[in-house]
Amino acid sequence: MSRSSETVLEVALVQMSMDADVAANTAHAQASVRQAAAEGAKLVCLPELFRARYFCQSEDDGNFALAEPVPGPTTEVFGALARELDITIVLSLFERRAPGLFHNTAAVVDGQRGYLGRYRKMHIPDDPLYYEKYYFTPGDTGFRVFDTSAGQLGVLVCWDQWFPEAARITALRGAQMLIYPTAIGWHPEEKALLGEAQHAAWETIQRAHAIANGCFVLAVNRVGMEPDPAGSGGIEFWGQSFVCGPDGQILARAASDAPEIVRATLDLGAIQTQRVGWPFLRDRRIDAYDGISARFLDE
Repeated sequence: MSRSSETVLEVALVQMSMDADVAANTAHAQASVRQAAAEGAKLVCLPELFRARYFCQSEDDGNFALAEPVPGPTTEVFGALARELDITIVLSLFERRAPGLFHNTAAVVDGQRGYLGRYRKMHIPDDPLYYEKYYFTPGDTGFRVFDTSAGQLGVLVCWDQWFPEAARITALRGAQMLIYPTAIGWHPEEKALLGEAQHAAWETIQRAHAIANGCFVLAVNRVGMEPDPAGSGGIEFWGQSFVCGPDGQILARAASDAPEIVRATLDLGAIQTQRVGWPFLRDRRIDAYDGISARFLDE
């Protein structure tokens, strides 16, 4: 089947290895966005909390100094870059909303239109080396879709990617793409026993979101070993950022051990084809789903 030029979109995921220097990470992200745009990308996505190493490995009140307003300095920098390059950029930031109130926030900046808005991460984990509840208040923006020059973007963040409810609601709001800025990896002591299964589960559930909702999924991770600042060990971020189509097929995947700009060509017309062929939205029994909002259905 031929593809109309109006439905074809070039996208890029910037898989990064983070330095201890915030300015260096920001400069690296800017340079990578420029490179991706020079190679034809009209949509560029950065990993979760890309300006710093993953500080949630420990509970340290000094890390709150990394937060900033959204919109604020970083959205201004990347908004100017998006305007210069005439592209759309999805960036993930540590938002300072008010004294003592912080969010894990994704922002969208779009070509000549600039800052379009933010999504605040809804699901906040609390696990060893992922102490996000110490830093982040759960989001209150609801699940959002951004109308951009690159299409209808549904932006979620990392832990959100495990929840089919988040993907479904975002798709029902019109998302053509589910975009997941991510920071996920292995505890090194678990990798030999559990690493392959953990990674497979992460990729599989997101591919399932693409299939169930008939849309594209873009998951952009960081890569490399980041030490635990409070002790020994750390997290080995597994990279392997990927793009998959509405049928769940992988269109592009990054390496597991190196920074990389992953590019893919999306045929947005495939959404219509997939949803007609596999009409999951048509056959939903919306009259029978009352229990989905319950914590648990006790008998």
